[in-house]
Amino acid sequence: MKTSRQHADPDGRMPLMEHLRELRNRLIKAILGLVAGALVGWILFDPIWDFLKKPYTRIPADHCIGGHCDLVVHGIFDGFFIHLKVALIVGALLSSPIWLYQIWAFVAPGLYQRERRWTYIFLSAAVPLFLAGGALAYLTMDKGLQIFIGLAPGDTTVLVGVQDYLGYAQAMLLIFGLTFELPLFVVMLNIVGVLTHERIRKSRRLLLFGIFLFAAVATPSQDPFTMLALALPTVVLFEIAEVIAFVHDRRRDRAPDPYAGLSDDEASPLDLEAIDAELEKGDRAR
Repeated sequence: MKTSRQHADPDGRMPLMEHLRELRNRLIKAILGLVAGALVGWILFDPIWDFLKKPYTRIPADHCIGGHCDLVVHGIFDGFFIHLKVALIVGALLSSPIWLYQIWAFVAPGLYQRERRWTYIFLSAAVPLFLAGGALAYLTMDKGLQIFIGLAPGDTTVLVGVQDYLGYAQAMLLIFGLTFELPLFVVMLNIVGVLTHERIRKSRRLLLFGIFLFAAVATPSQDPFTMLALALPTVVLFEIAEVIAFVHDRRRDRAPDPYAGLSDDEASPLDLEAIDAELEKGDRAR
């Protein structure tokens, strides 16, 4: 019995139920990757926890007990949820190649064959960008904590719960990592012809303002240092994306038009190589 995948349209078109099944399969694979990464995080909890709490221990001990800052456990079940949150953070980072690929693989069937060739290039850029964003978040977490803990009155002691700190760390890592992916999506939209460099150039000021506004709203602490730490690298990445879009549009404009010089009733040239590739794909499916 032939499966539905064998009857898939070579152009990537499929009925709504097939789209839903494809989405379900992609979600299952992404979740399995997250669970596998979370198991690694659960097993290696002690060294990972020592690494995660360092930004908090680097802040000045003016408001801490005994000259050093310790996180506080408030509830009986907090120990379990601490392990679970740390495992999920590690799982999201380790499985980022898997779920990023699943996102692209779900979108790619709707693209043309020429556009699908960019899959490996986008994936090779998406994973380092996500990890670079997470690394920058880790390096700047102590600055945001220092600013707000420093606002406490001088005669008080600040007791930060482990759950609160992990929620802050998790939000920082994910927001920075995902924000660093935004310029990559600009390049993707340009490659597929949805967003031209001319449109990017005309909306440049609005986009730059939007980056700073998003950084001010999205950062958990919303302090000026963390906002600038997110906004400035994103602006640099956006400028790189704009240059790539400019080069790509110029190269596309210089390419010869296969339909130039043809009258309305004259047959257009065929891309025999592309047709052969689609026929071969259909033969393999049968």
